[in-house]
Amino acid sequence: MEDYTFEKMWEDLKNGYQIYYTYVGNRYLLFKTAENCYTQKLLSDHKGNPQPKMLMLTLKRVKEMFPHMEDIEYKMIGEIQNGNNY
Repeated sequence: MEDYTFEKMWEDLKNGYQIYYTYVGNRYLLFKTAENCYTQKLLSDHKGNPQPKMLMLTLKRVKEMFPHMEDIEYKMIGEIQNGNNY
């Protein structure tokens, strides 16, 4: 993962990739919704740790979270890309 930079992730989001990642113990999906607008969708379900199912994030917030993201994977919308796990 040390080779995967925020700039690379931002480029992937601009090119239509979905980013899957773990953040503070929860699994999320991130994708670009509009200019400087990204949707974060909660994939894990922890009853003792309720989180919003979906959030709208700015690029600034995504950049703040990036150093704390773990198990990052990226997939093209509509198809699975093999070997694209970081």
